[in-house]
Amino acid sequence: METPMALLSGLFFAASFYLLLSRALIPLLLGVALLGNGVNLLILTAGRLGRALPPIAPEGAMAPLAGSANPLPQALILTAIVIGFSLFAVLLVLAARGSAALRTDDTDQMRLAEPRGEARPDDAY
Repeated sequence: METPMALLSGLFFAASFYLLLSRALIPLLLGVALLGNGVNLLILTAGRLGRALPPIAPEGAMAPLAGSANPLPQALILTAIVIGFSLFAVLLVLAARGSAALRTDDTDQMRLAEPRGEARPDDAY
């Protein structure tokens, strides 16, 4: 089960990198969201996939049973989902605001901070 999940995580990474190289804002934002999902899937796969036994140590034992799932990656992923959703919401609002103000969603045309044709700042600081 770990091999297909690792391949799916790699597919998420590849698709997100492809979308992050886009010049339009919406595919760029979808690439950020897909990258977060790929990382979550990778953490879940690395934390051992198992559902045969609950992650509870029996009374008198010092550790859970050998085939149980690790609850720490699951807790980390739940936190990462909430943080990723809030990051996506903030980026979506910034993209909508920027594209409405500049009347474009092309990142090359949104270069107000670095206008073309002007002298660049000194890099020798």
